[in-house]
Amino acid sequence: MTDPDKAANLLGQIPQDRKKGPPPVHLWNPPFCGDLDMRIARDGRWYYMGTPIGRPAMVRLFSSVIRRDGDDYFLVTPVEKVGIQVEDVPFVATRLEIEGEGEAQVLRFFTHVEDEVEAGPEHPLRFEIDPRTQEPAPYVHVRANLEALIHRNVFYQLVDLAVPCDVDGQEWLGVWSGGKCFPIGRQ
Repeated sequence: MTDPDKAANLLGQIPQDRKKGPPPVHLWNPPFCGDLDMRIARDGRWYYMGTPIGRPAMVRLFSSVIRRDGDDYFLVTPVEKVGIQVEDVPFVATRLEIEGEGEAQVLRFFTHVEDEVEAGPEHPLRFEIDPRTQEPAPYVHVRANLEALIHRNVFYQLVDLAVPCDVDGQEWLGVWSGGKCFPIGRQ
C-alpha cells in the first residue's frame, strides 16, 4: 500500500464524533503497520509527504488519534498503528486565559488543534532550556503522555504573571495554577 493509500485508509478509521473528547487511543492496541511520511514541525505545522497539510479540520482529526509510546509517536485507530515523526512535541499552546489571581489563579491553555487544558497537578507546566537556542522552552501537559510547546507570546504572558514562590525550600519565580506553583526560573 502506498503512503497516500495509507493516509486515506487511516482517515476513514478515525471516529468522527469529537464532542466527547479525543478517542481512547490509550486503550487501542492494533498491529503496527509501518511508518507514514508524516511530520509535525516544532511550530505545530503538519506535513504529509513533505507538503504542509492545509486543512485545519484534517490536522485536528489526525491530532485526535496521536499517541506517544516511549520516544515514538503514532497515529492509532482501533485497527492499525502507523509511525510519524515529531520534531519536538505534537501541539503548540497558542492562547492563554487567566482566571483569578495569586494561589487561586487558574491558567487555561488552548492549542492550535483546539485542545483546552487547565494547568495544575494533572496538567503540569515545565520549563527547559532549548539546547539549540539556549532560550527557555516551556511546555504544558495536554493528555496521555502528550505535551504542547507554549508559544513565545503566551510564554511572555506567563513571565508577566511570575511571582516569588517556594519550591522545595528554595526561592523561585513561578506561576500559580490549580493550587500549584510552577517554577520558571531562579529568583
